[in-house]
Amino acid sequence: MRLSENVVEQSILSLCAEAGIPPAPVEVSGRSGLLPSVFRVDLLAAASVGAVSSAAAVYWELRGGPRAFASVARDHAELAFLSERFFKIAGNELELWADLSGDYRTRDGWVRLHCNFPAHRDAAVRALACPPTRDAVAGACLERGSLEVEEAVLAEGGAAAALRSRDEWAAFPHEPLVSMERLSEGPAVQPKNADRPLEGVRVLDLTRVIAGPVATRTLAAHGADVLRIGASHVPEVPGLVLDMGFGKRSCHLDLRTEDGRDRLRGLVATADVLVQGYRPSALAALGFGPEQLHELNPSIVSVDISAYEPGSPWYARRGFDSLVQLATGLAHEAMLAAGSDRPVALPAQALDHATGYLGAFAAISGLVHRATTGGSWHARLSLAGTARWLDSLGRREPAPATVPSDDVIAAIDSPHGVLSFVLPPGGVSGWRPRWDSPPPLDGSSPPVWL
Repeated sequence: MRLSENVVEQSILSLCAEAGIPPAPVEVSGRSGLLPSVFRVDLLAAASVGAVSSAAAVYWELRGGPRAFASVARDHAELAFLSERFFKIAGNELELWADLSGDYRTRDGWVRLHCNFPAHRDAAVRALACPPTRDAVAGACLERGSLEVEEAVLAEGGAAAALRSRDEWAAFPHEPLVSMERLSEGPAVQPKNADRPLEGVRVLDLTRVIAGPVATRTLAAHGADVLRIGASHVPEVPGLVLDMGFGKRSCHLDLRTEDGRDRLRGLVATADVLVQGYRPSALAALGFGPEQLHELNPSIVSVDISAYEPGSPWYARRGFDSLVQLATGLAHEAMLAAGSDRPVALPAQALDHATGYLGAFAAISGLVHRATTGGSWHARLSLAGTARWLDSLGRREPAPATVPSDDVIAAIDSPHGVLSFVLPPGGVSGWRPRWDSPPPLDGSSPPVWL
């Protein structure tokens, strides 16, 4: 066994131990090289995909499926981390960044602004008291300190992060990478026999952007019935919501209204899993926090995905992958390694994608616990926790990116046109995950289970 394979397997074993579930044997194959970085992003991809594949295999065997074993091809896992960059609509690539999003030099360092949503763009412009042009924003940032810009934008309700060193971030409180908590006692819920690992599992998807949607998209690939809850007043990145929408249904509920909340309560009562990626406490304020979900459904598995770690003073902050890279010191260390004078990003939105696969892993781990010991289960993950995990995986000498294979890229006709996309990675007991439907039209399904 090559060392890289052994490291992947050891990482998967550690994740299973942390989640408290038995591991399935995992076969690691393929080459790496699509994600060149001083950080072990290649290992992050293989381990996170391998972990969810292992958990799916264990759960499938519990419900009468084949003997549990899993597989992960490193090159496929790495390509999946680039799914939004290889996703095409009628041959056209996605526009992933708004004009004002990016890194800006300040009087004493660097700061990153995330302006992909109009409200966040407007907040940044208000905080900087400048016109909404890139030159004007750059000039306003250069007149201020990086922490000054960060705090001003956050105070206006925007999203920003100053460049920090890893030593500065290390002073913040940390939690386990995958925090699993049993919320209640209760009888074991033995799932029925099925032809796919998650067949018949009902998943409520209250997520946006990448990490949460990757988690629910992964659950759909393993056979779950995933119902995404959106609303016409909630902004989205249009192309991105398509790449993340495979295998799901989409409905609209306005949770600002009693009718919308009542409909969601009805869905929760008969759901198996709920994954949410909104700001911490946002859903709890509407009556859908972990304890409230348990009261509605004593056997539910809930997964919370946040930008920053629970217990840290930043927990309630708005955050995105690119911001977390600066805040946690990853961009600073990569900058030093490259001899650059500006922040250096990871070669993919790797914190998002890894956290997404870990979110699916946590959801299935909760189902395993529910099937063996009963009760309701709550998992917490964060992009910052994943950044800390990546930092712990070691370093490597960056090399030019290899050319990806096109044998795991497919095309499908859809209501949106012909879509090119990366097939779901991993393997479960000799079976390949798949999506049964293209991305749906937004809000095209009623808020009911099939």
